[in-house]
Amino acid sequence: MITDSDQISTHADCKFHTLTDLTFSNLEKYKHRFNSDQFRWFLKPVYAKFLLENRYDQVIYVDNDIYFFNSPDFLFEKLNHSNFLLTPHFYKADPTTEQDWLEANFRVGLYNAGFFGVNKNGIEILDWWIQCCTYTIKKSYWRGLYDDQKYLDLVPIRFEGVEIVKHKGCNLAGWNDQNYQIISSTAGELSVNNDPIIFIHFAALTMERFGEVAHPLHQLYKQYVEHLCQFNPKFTWKRDRKSKLYFSNIWYYLKWKIVRFFEK
Repeated sequence: MITDSDQISTHADCKFHTLTDLTFSNLEKYKHRFNSDQFRWFLKPVYAKFLLENRYDQVIYVDNDIYFFNSPDFLFEKLNHSNFLLTPHFYKADPTTEQDWLEANFRVGLYNAGFFGVNKNGIEILDWWIQCCTYTIKKSYWRGLYDDQKYLDLVPIRFEGVEIVKHKGCNLAGWNDQNYQIISSTAGELSVNNDPIIFIHFAALTMERFGEVAHPLHQLYKQYVEHLCQFNPKFTWKRDRKSKLYFSNIWYYLKWKIVRFFEK
């Protein structure tokens, strides 16, 4: 874990680093250039490279709203043979009935940057990704940009040893759950398309969808929230419908609907 504070609490299972530990040049320049979200996205490949060069042979990054329900050990095993791991968004993509989701693949990106795995042989990929982030981190659909994430579309093309993890139980979320058949075993364990659920990405859309009592994964949502409440008893989740991204997405969708209307 990395923190901007020198006041670090200790935990037996965690190793903390501060920004001053990182060896990346001009880090303070980018700290002031980017807003807080952009800076933490920029730090993902920077920190992964730091860990590979100073201590570990393999690194797996996950966003802080990802929750594991089963062991991810097989992902580390994949890194014995692959240099870089990506998980697709697996958005719906039917061009006859799901055109908005089809186009989202190209607007937001094929892969979700909330997860990636890398070994020492993948440092060149991190270097390239860092260079992309120093170029710019922003949402600009007409330029083909989406934060740090859209750059990942090029990784399997530019580099060797890249594996696209198609395990349906990895990075399960509100943007892909409708693609799958959710099955409950006799032991009560849930799986998607016969793949065990490894980790769920509890981003806003996931919280909204899985929070519905009728959703087949609602019990896993409750487990996640109950765990959060152990650390913050006052935790409640409510979708922020006043954010800049929320209104930006509405505006984009309205423009898309208008264009589609005149195309018919």
